[in-house]
Amino acid sequence: MNEKNRDTFQGILAILLWGSTLGFSRSLTEKLGTLTAASCIFLLAGCLSCAYVVFSGGFGRIIRLSGTYIIGCGALFVVYMVSLYVAIGTAASRLQVLEVGLVNYLWPALTLLLAVPILKNRASVTLIPGCLLAFGGVLLAATGVGVSWDVFVGNLKGGWSPYMFAFVAAACWALYSNLARRWAGEAESGAVPLFLLGSALTLVTLRFAFPEATDWTRQSVLELAYMAVFPTVLAYAFWDAAVRRGNMILVASLSYLTPLLSIIIASVYLGVGTGWNLWVGCILVVVGSLTCRLSVKEPG
Repeated sequence: MNEKNRDTFQGILAILLWGSTLGFSRSLTEKLGTLTAASCIFLLAGCLSCAYVVFSGGFGRIIRLSGTYIIGCGALFVVYMVSLYVAIGTAASRLQVLEVGLVNYLWPALTLLLAVPILKNRASVTLIPGCLLAFGGVLLAATGVGVSWDVFVGNLKGGWSPYMFAFVAAACWALYSNLARRWAGEAESGAVPLFLLGSALTLVTLRFAFPEATDWTRQSVLELAYMAVFPTVLAYAFWDAAVRRGNMILVASLSYLTPLLSIIIASVYLGVGTGWNLWVGCILVVVGSLTCRLSVKEPG
């Protein structure tokens, strides 16, 4: 397996691991609190990944990366992580968590949309309808009674901030995926361990600023260990390698299945009964993102 195929395969594994993030994260935040759960996940993940880099002799490769990549992509990574976990943790119910997760999964469409100005990719006229389909899917999932702006606004008044944080997360991850390719596409390794540690330090600071009640159980410890190692350390390192050196178009295409996978796993793990609007909205996000994918081609 050549290097490009290996990195592409790692991107596919990242997508599969991310499918479990929504359900496990919500369960953990309910026990430990939003900021406590997130800070513990990233503190453990950051320490593990940095220790691996130091003992494997990879620290030299990281410090040779461009400052633009480390600072720019690092800031986007941290804002993405904080926004995502705040969105999940502050959702009013487990059902709203699924809706918030769907907003976050606008990032595949946004990634391809932003690839046009950032990576100079070529786009056809179907790009805009594809984006509208994806946004329409989120709107449908959030209203519960169809695509109605008045109803959507009414729902937002009852708890708009989780949706806002989820959208900020989606936009940040789309920017990160494109800018990592632009600023460090030829680099031998990325700086994900530093980004994870930066996210941990930010979340720990917020945790001390806003104390929370915690309830440590055997289940919460197991969930923490799983979240730190698999959807965090491994998945984000895999994705960084895929968007920098792999077949970005292919992994972006397969990432359209993430909303469906995430909704299935989260609804089973959290015991949430889902309505037709959530599933139809999820399908619209996938179809809209796929339309975006078919509308964008790499230059050359």
